[in-house]
Amino acid sequence: MTYTVGMYLGDRLKQIGLDHHFAVAGDYNLVLLDQLLKIDGMDQVYCCNELNCGYSAEGYARAKGAGAAIVTFSVGAISAFNAVGGAYAENLPLILISGAPNSNDHGSGHILHHTIGTPDYTYQIEMARRITCAAVSIISADEAPAKIDHAIRTALRERKPAYIEIACNVAGAACARPGPVSAVLSQVPSDAATLEAAVEAIAAFLAKREKVAILVGSKLRAANGGEGAVALADALGCAVATMAAAKSFFPENYPNYIGTYWGEASSPGAREIFDWADGILCLGCVFNDYSTVGWTAWPRGANVVQADIGTVTLDGQVFDGLHLKDLLTALAARLAGQPKKGATMTEYRRIVGAPASVDSAAPTAKLTRAEMARQIGALLTPETTLLAETGDSWFNAMRMKLPEGARVEFEMQWGHIGWSVPATFGYAVAEPKRRIITMVGDGSFQLTAQEVAQMVRRGLPVIVFLVNNHGYTIEVEIHDGPYNNIKNWDYAGLIEVFNAGEGKGRGFRATTGAEMAEAVRAALDNHGGPTLIECVIDRDDCTSELISWGRRVASANARPPAK
Repeated sequence: MTYTVGMYLGDRLKQIGLDHHFAVAGDYNLVLLDQLLKIDGMDQVYCCNELNCGYSAEGYARAKGAGAAIVTFSVGAISAFNAVGGAYAENLPLILISGAPNSNDHGSGHILHHTIGTPDYTYQIEMARRITCAAVSIISADEAPAKIDHAIRTALRERKPAYIEIACNVAGAACARPGPVSAVLSQVPSDAATLEAAVEAIAAFLAKREKVAILVGSKLRAANGGEGAVALADALGCAVATMAAAKSFFPENYPNYIGTYWGEASSPGAREIFDWADGILCLGCVFNDYSTVGWTAWPRGANVVQADIGTVTLDGQVFDGLHLKDLLTALAARLAGQPKKGATMTEYRRIVGAPASVDSAAPTAKLTRAEMARQIGALLTPETTLLAETGDSWFNAMRMKLPEGARVEFEMQWGHIGWSVPATFGYAVAEPKRRIITMVGDGSFQLTAQEVAQMVRRGLPVIVFLVNNHGYTIEVEIHDGPYNNIKNWDYAGLIEVFNAGEGKGRGFRATTGAEMAEAVRAALDNHGGPTLIECVIDRDDCTSELISWGRRVASANARPPAK
């Protein structure tokens, strides 16, 4: 059997740990899909459209460390670029692979279908270069191995998406076989001198301060710094909080974990502690208008150390060329045995009492957001992953106390409504042994609902809690208008459309706590497909955090032009 360019790509994807790739067929990628089907242990997973395909691969990357999506030229790839932009924003190595016109058509003056009607076919890779860390076009089998390796290597090193474009007549062409996978997995080590200098500078910074706190950001996962963050917290003995987008990236059962720092939307006591602290270590944090609540909660200045994935900044000094994981490990070792910095925990215990218990609502009472969130929170186990859509689902998830091992996934930097449904599909494909739960609003669901059909197709026992509150509630709280209203659907009934007489998905509509509890019991017993529970609540029934957050974001958006 001839070894081909497509097989080389498939082998490399398999070697970096992918057992699946997601695909939407089109005539420019059909030969490539055929070649990928020849890879042992690699499953080809089909999606309803290219946007969903990209987000499915993005969700897969959250679980497996990387993901791959295969689409056709132009009409496919440009649709998938939305998901690629999200992966870039969220620091996920999504590898988008696009079929492309026949190599003989490049420079021929031919105008082809699925293009913008010009004979220049470079526009797609030019677009890709703006939203990826590496973009390559392959029109020769001889150049394929080096270009494929470059794209994958760069994506894994930088934790960003990459783009590979393969001419349709090259995908099946003969190709050399790959060498050791270490060629794409190897990392450039931290600069030893810079690492040592950064550790000493932070140690000196901490020596002058007593009210120290650690803030964990969403880039910590991309930096593989979870264990180092715990070791540093052990060494310091100070309060630790996560930013909203980093929920579950630090263990919530840790003794000094105080919840989420998010300005006015913070967990009880967290904002007060960070306002009071005289030394804040920011680990992989992203400060944007959302995470700072309209720029009202932005730790910066002389009392803040900003430790990013590859750079540390403090007191006017920058240390570049190091890995955050290495920094945390070395700093924890440097501080071991020194006096603890426990003042922030002492103060936290003074100002925050025991959390109030949330009582269940009367079974026949109208379903509320609080009762819905209480029942969802009760489902969380160490083997659960909760994906929360942009909107009030963020704030509901933020309030939930996670057992060790439970995970939460947000898309808070990109914030594309509709992300959660296809991302859930991809995540569930990657992690079939975990309990996968999704919270999504009705407006968001309408953007990408088709991928529930693929959950039915593959028999994935996902539980989808669809919040039917009659529109885009997050937008209502930022700036209301008739454009925030949507056409209602029979969401629970939609499952039968996707089943088409052969699937095992189930749909329920809950208007009371008792109806929701019964639906949850049925969902836990349904191992043959997804369960969608439509939770009907009032339009204005949202968290207080969303209300205050929305007001601040609206205020930031409404700033007049600078003069």
